[in-house]
Amino acid sequence: MRTILNTPDEPAHDSLVEKKSEFIGDACHIDSQDDAMAFVELIREQHPKARHVAFAAVWGGSDGQLGERMSDDGEPSGTAGKPILDVLRQSGLTDCVVCVTRYFGGILLGSGGLIRAYSSAASLAVKAADGANIVPCRRYATTIGYPQLTMMRQLTSLADGTVEHEEFTDRIAMTIVIPDGNAPAFEARVRETFNAAVPLEPRGTLNSPVADQAG
Repeated sequence: MRTILNTPDEPAHDSLVEKKSEFIGDACHIDSQDDAMAFVELIREQHPKARHVAFAAVWGGSDGQLGERMSDDGEPSGTAGKPILDVLRQSGLTDCVVCVTRYFGGILLGSGGLIRAYSSAASLAVKAADGANIVPCRRYATTIGYPQLTMMRQLTSLADGTVEHEEFTDRIAMTIVIPDGNAPAFEARVRETFNAAVPLEPRGTLNSPVADQAG
């Protein structure tokens, strides 16, 4: 599965014009249906004069169960929400929502024209997004001294991992997430770099997005 990383505050964005109607696509990452609906309302607030704000959202999947929701928002049934949802399905995406806002240009497009326009606008938004593969990962907890922080961050980055949490007191408590395939090498590098003085405590597994590499 894949997802997109753009946040609701900075969604992926693109648009097209079809027979004087403008179709504006916006896409962002979500973690739940509530997140999706909040984003839809945000887009509605940004476009108070738009005729329609259709959307589709997909979330979950780590347990084999995907949640889906869509809306034609007043367009003829099946001409807006479903084409957007089909784009998400065909792209293998989860944990994301795509809104397509339509400003009516006065010319009717017909069912086929609407389906093509909403599908195209959704595809443009997805193409503009920052993509990521969702991969199995391992979570580790560790506690280090301040002089070790820069090196631990570097080792995490080299393993395509992320620092999920840092807590600074007299020492630094860290939670680190590493792609499963890179975990053995990461553990070995940590042992070697810190002379086995920094223990990594396994804290379970999870599915996590790993951003596409630039270039």
